[in-house]
Amino acid sequence: MVFAGTHAAMSILNAVSLSRRPAAAFVVIGLFWGCFAAHVPVLKAQLGASDGLFGLLLLGSATGLVSSMWLAPKADKVLGAAGMQVGVVFLALAWTLPAHVTTPLLFAGAMALVGLASGMLDVIMNARVSELEATHRRPLMNANHAMFSVGYAVAALTASATRDAGISPTLVFAGLAVLCVLIVPMMRMGVMQVDADPTYAGHYPFWPIALCGAVTLVAFMSEATVEAWSALHVERTLGGGAAEGALGPAMLGLTMAIGRFSGQMVSEHLREVTVVKVAAAMSATGAVIAAVAASPIMAYLGFGILGLGVSVIGPMGLALVGKLVPPHLRTEAISRVAVIGFSGFFFAPMLMGLLSEFFGLRVAFAAVAVLLLSAIPLASSVAKHPAAVT
Repeated sequence: MVFAGTHAAMSILNAVSLSRRPAAAFVVIGLFWGCFAAHVPVLKAQLGASDGLFGLLLLGSATGLVSSMWLAPKADKVLGAAGMQVGVVFLALAWTLPAHVTTPLLFAGAMALVGLASGMLDVIMNARVSELEATHRRPLMNANHAMFSVGYAVAALTASATRDAGISPTLVFAGLAVLCVLIVPMMRMGVMQVDADPTYAGHYPFWPIALCGAVTLVAFMSEATVEAWSALHVERTLGGGAAEGALGPAMLGLTMAIGRFSGQMVSEHLREVTVVKVAAAMSATGAVIAAVAASPIMAYLGFGILGLGVSVIGPMGLALVGKLVPPHLRTEAISRVAVIGFSGFFFAPMLMGLLSEFFGLRVAFAAVAVLLLSAIPLASSVAKHPAAVT
């Protein structure tokens, strides 16, 4: 048992070490989104927005994300080895805006810039991990996404303390920006260039991208709803305080980190499609528990189970498309799936806001459970694809 545990720990550490440069970028994005999730009640009150309006304002991020679909691959080619470095600096600067904006229209514009910066860095860092997977012939995606969750949980816990102390969100985000810029030098990484096989006569891999993108979208939409609305659910629906509210997204981040590190080991032994199906059922159960929770502790249990399950679905969707497409199209396919998936982080809060506005947060979290269950038939469709490697 001790040997198995030691072997598992070494496997995880080795995966993180092999991909340490993109892993640092994953941590950066996690830090900013964790901080944002914990400050949602503050930012919403600062704007004086209703649930529905706040959800619509978050949709502004989708504008930037859609732009990143086209800009990121081009920027990646131009920036080369400095792609992640420029992406982190851009993201750090973008996040200094939403915290001190007090008018809805300006907030939507600020979030659009955040969406563009976050989307570009997401595409670039996921492409680098996929290239490393091909080079080292081993799965690395879960370990890197676990680092996002670690950063997310640390930031949410820190924000719980800063909110309780009455520290301004502007100062917290500014401090994070300085910290992230300091680690930029370690993120320089060369880009793998793969030329098309002259004998390749296949069609563009639309269906692998679409199906894997849909699986990833379900995962990230579900994750985004808890990130953006869990603090409000604990504080408003269940009567928790500011620190208790911030623990909602922190619980999600902690359990997702555990789930993704575990997924790193599982992905080396089990079929990805099987893991996605089991994880979807598990996370849906967590969403139901959060929806019917009678106390903050029960809600934390639901968020934790949801986090453990949903944690592996998105990374496996990204890893799968890397296996389903020709090598010379891998980076482009990863970028398309990443953008489809990460759009969930922006569309989900808007939909959640509308559901909450008309039916309440309990019904909104129940809808998340239904969404998660849709990953099961999608995963079955991926398995049936003739080019699938599972």
